[in-house]
Amino acid sequence: MNINRTILTVTLLAGVAALLGWAQAPQTPPNSTAPPLFKGGERKDTDPNGRTVEGTVKNDDDEPIEGAVVKLKDMKTLNIRSFITKADGKFKFTSLRKDVDYELKADLRGSIGAPKMLSIFDSRKQAIINLKLEPDKKDSEKKDAEKK
Repeated sequence: MNINRTILTVTLLAGVAALLGWAQAPQTPPNSTAPPLFKGGERKDTDPNGRTVEGTVKNDDDEPIEGAVVKLKDMKTLNIRSFITKADGKFKFTSLRKDVDYELKADLRGSIGAPKMLSIFDSRKQAIINLKLEPDKKDSEKKDAEKK
C-alpha cells in the first residue's frame, strides 16, 4: 500500500511540474526581434508568407474616387472581401496567400470597372493594381442626349 501511495505521489508531482512548465511563456532574449506574447503579436500586414495588393480607384478623368467599393474575390474559396475607398481613392488588402489567384473590381452607384487579376504567377510581395470606373451606360446615354 505504501508503494501505491509513492507511485501516486510521484505521478501527481510529475503532472503538476509538467503543467507549470507548459504554463510559463518562453522568455525572449533582450536583443530579440520576436514579438512579445499576449501583446498583439505581429501585425497582419507583416506576414512573411503573405502578400499585399493596393491601388487607387479613378474615374475617366483620372481623378481619385471616394466611396467606391473595391471587392477582392479569392478564386479558390470564392470568398469576397471589400474595402471602401478613402478621399484619395486608395485601397489596400493585406495577408493574401501567394498560392491563390484574386480578382479585383470596383463599383460606385452603377459605375463598374473592368475586373483585374492578381495571379499566383505575380511574385511581387506588394502588388499595385489601379482600377478605373467606367460610367454607367444609362448615365452616359443621358449625358449624350442632353448634349444634343
